Amino acid sequence: MARPELLFDRAPRCGGAVPFALDPQVATGLLALLGDGPPPVPPPAGDVFTRRQNAAVTFAVFADLQPAPSGVAVTHLTVTADDGAQLDARWYAREAGGASGPAVLYLHGGGMIAGDLKGYDPIIARYVAASGVPMLAVEYRLAPEFPDPVPVRDCFAALRHLAEHADELGVDRSRIAVMGDSAGGGLAAGVALLARDENGPALSRQILVYPMLDDTNVTPDPQLVPFLTWSYDDNVTGWGALLGEAPQQVSPYAAPTRATDLTGLPPAYLDVGELDIFRDEDLEYARRLTDAGVPTEFHLHPGAPHGFEAFAPGADVAQRAIADRLRVLRSL
Repeated sequence: MARPELLFDRAPRCGGAVPFALDPQVATGLLALLGDGPPPVPPPAGDVFTRRQNAAVTFAVFADLQPAPSGVAVTHLTVTADDGAQLDARWYAREAGGASGPAVLYLHGGGMIAGDLKGYDPIIARYVAASGVPMLAVEYRLAPEFPDPVPVRDCFAALRHLAEHADELGVDRSRIAVMGDSAGGGLAAGVALLARDENGPALSRQILVYPMLDDTNVTPDPQLVPFLTWSYDDNVTGWGALLGEAPQQVSPYAAPTRATDLTGLPPAYLDVGELDIFRDEDLEYARRLTDAGVPTEFHLHPGAPHGFEAFAPGADVAQRAIADRLRVLRSL
């Protein structure tokens, strides 16, 4: 990505359509994140290890920008995967208990190759503190060490755990939703498809935050390239790790845009930035959900790249996006 100050004003000199530009408040957040030096040299496509290292540093910076709030209790749990593996999980809930109510399975991002619950603790805790809705998060196993179908099956096992333990957790089984961002949003969409196709647990909502849905999205769009915080090389790396270099057949549970039938899915909420590599696939998925009769709310945020609310939390566009997500959570 070019220096953000170079991307504020990209208006043409001789008429024609005005090209994309970063939201100025988001650009300020990016400048603060990058510091005074040049942008770091991105790792080559296929380099999972460097991307994991970079992601760990980035999530630590995000945690400093917005630390975890007080008043949210975190309980450590274990979820049993399909193959018997014991997966770490965390239950986030306001410290003051109450009557049985809704709950969310939250799936973290990281491009299918990175991210963990430690890095997402503040993010999930903030949603819980602001909405009052408790959340279960699972340490699903990552590619390439655990390629498809392991990540999405781990997440589905966590959904089953949440439903099976609803009584002890104080959860109304009819009010369970799935939510995730980026790769976690793609996994959330995959879990919604699995829940439909494997007869539950039933979901009341799918909340997909700039979800990673389409494994074929690997051809650079020149209009977007200068703004990307998750690049086409990143996308090639993530999907290649999950699916292998030349998959014979791609499951719709791994890449939900591959699903030919979207009927019978729970109501959906999607949001994505205008300058996000996932913009077009998310637009198309929202359209197809609507065509399939699934109640769908969609937001496209101008001037916003991938992960905009994490590095520019005070920006107006970030505040609008968070307010919409919280509104949906409170409506469960």
